[in-house]
Amino acid sequence: MLIGLPKEIKDNEYRVGLTPSSVKALTRHGHQVRVQSGAGEGSAISDEEYRAVGADIVPNAEDAWAAELVVKVKEPVASEYHFLRQSLLLFTYLHLASDKALTDALLASGTTGIAYETVQTEDGSLPLLMPMSEVAGRMATQAGATHLQKSHGGRGVLMGGVPGVVPANVVILGAGIVGTNAARVAVGLGAQVTVLDISHARLKYLDDLYRGQLQTRISNELVIEELIAAADLVIGAILIPGGRAPWLITRNMLPAMRKGAVIVDVAVDQGGCVETTRPTTHSHPTYEIDGVLHYCVANMPGAVPRTSTFALNNQTAGYVLRLANEGLDALRNDAVLQRGLNTYRGALTYPAVAAAFGLKHTDPAQALTIFQ
Repeated sequence: MLIGLPKEIKDNEYRVGLTPSSVKALTRHGHQVRVQSGAGEGSAISDEEYRAVGADIVPNAEDAWAAELVVKVKEPVASEYHFLRQSLLLFTYLHLASDKALTDALLASGTTGIAYETVQTEDGSLPLLMPMSEVAGRMATQAGATHLQKSHGGRGVLMGGVPGVVPANVVILGAGIVGTNAARVAVGLGAQVTVLDISHARLKYLDDLYRGQLQTRISNELVIEELIAAADLVIGAILIPGGRAPWLITRNMLPAMRKGAVIVDVAVDQGGCVETTRPTTHSHPTYEIDGVLHYCVANMPGAVPRTSTFALNNQTAGYVLRLANEGLDALRNDAVLQRGLNTYRGALTYPAVAAAFGLKHTDPAQALTIFQ
């Protein structure tokens, strides 16, 4: 199979879809890999490293996209939509439930779109989302700590405080992978941390793990209102697999929050769990509403691309190889990979995306059978 690796062009996105070791596995199995020149530079991977493992270095995006399988990190942006076509198998993060324009473009082109974030195992885990959730969770606390500084627009609060002065009050909405990693860093910095979730089992896990170093609360509207009013930093770590995140913090809650408090909404890729969330970039990461600073960067792990690229490839490499070896049969024969299918020959095959836009949903197994 011919596999393309284009350079990411989203604002300040320096990750790359394949590492040299992933490319070597593909070429060893007889596949041809086209790497756009400079695709790996942001992750400190040179063209020569790709060439050494058998890749062909091509000068432009058109050559990389002219492949049967294109592997990326982030979803195509508008200037890449013209590369979409029915003969294309696209494997990347898509986050379609918050992006109607991309959903429409994939459906209109007939592209087979497989989303990293919806590849799901039998036990419900999301193996291709997990590594970036770990990175984003840890980064969320770091970003929050930075923007709490007065020079960045925050309240001027040090996360760990000092003797005689209370530390920052951090509230984390969600005790999944993002929330757990955010809590780890916040506790390590010495902050006062409270984690909310609707799952007693997840809260018990954190309570047992930290033995009193953080507080846990069952999440509901009244508890959220109470806690964010006293928070210096709020981290949104809510995930509905493949679907739009619910608004847990509404616009009318913001005036009760402290002036200069910071919200870091990691759920921004799925629409955000704060009503006032809108996507920002690493170039312009924040904005203020009602005196509350919002940090809503939609590709947070892109700021640490070397770490993120290798962490992501550790999980994706095996799936990429299977798609290259088996093509669409990999989707037909593997229920885990099949759950990642979002669009196929004009059909929308992921129910949460269909629900987000009020569109018709086709079962992926049925779609793969109908369109042989």
